[in-house]
Amino acid sequence: MSSNRSKSLVKLAERLRLYNPISTQSSKIQEFVPKNQELGINPMPKSNRAAVLVCLFEDPQGHLRVILTKRASTLSSHSGEVALPGGKVEEGDADDIETALREAEEEIGLDRSLVDVVTVLESFTNKKGITVIPVVGILWDRNTFNPLINTAEVAALFDAPLEMFLKDENRREQEREYMGDEYVLHFFDHETENEKYIIWAITAGILIKAASIVYQRPPDFQERTPRFWSRNRQ
Repeated sequence: MSSNRSKSLVKLAERLRLYNPISTQSSKIQEFVPKNQELGINPMPKSNRAAVLVCLFEDPQGHLRVILTKRASTLSSHSGEVALPGGKVEEGDADDIETALREAEEEIGLDRSLVDVVTVLESFTNKKGITVIPVVGILWDRNTFNPLINTAEVAALFDAPLEMFLKDENRREQEREYMGDEYVLHFFDHETENEKYIIWAITAGILIKAASIVYQRPPDFQERTPRFWSRNRQ
């Protein structure tokens, strides 16, 4: 094991490898999806399916941060919004893990060999019926990542503290309604040296979930998520 791997990050990776998102789902799905490394195997049709990479690393102070992008303004969907690296499953992808790693490499030049995938989280489904699979990976050394941004897809690359998605600071919320379902969307404001970003919708929902699992505590605010986010969970 490389000496630049902090003990805290190693312990986190070991714990996340034991996380089984299928434990609350039906035995039918458990038959197809083994625990740990093989969680990326995909029993569902590849159409209308996407995967995103929740890539975590430690800053010099030992705080966990997550890599995020701002989508290009020229894209046909969700243009200009903050997102996790990722995209739709392609026919050649063996599983959701490969999709997330391939898309991250294509969008921001993140070499897949630098990412240690430790688990896969519960899926989220948007209003258009696209099911998004969050793949959690560890970037052991941030300095090994030399970004190469695909400007056709990505306008900016930045990172944010993972723990901010459990805090009430810099957070706003809006009540929404969809087909009789009343829910709350959370908006997190994040400022870097050069830019201000708003992280919301499914991206915020995924990061709230990831942070809750990593820090083993619920958020400081009340969640009321849309029912359609979980409609394709078996």
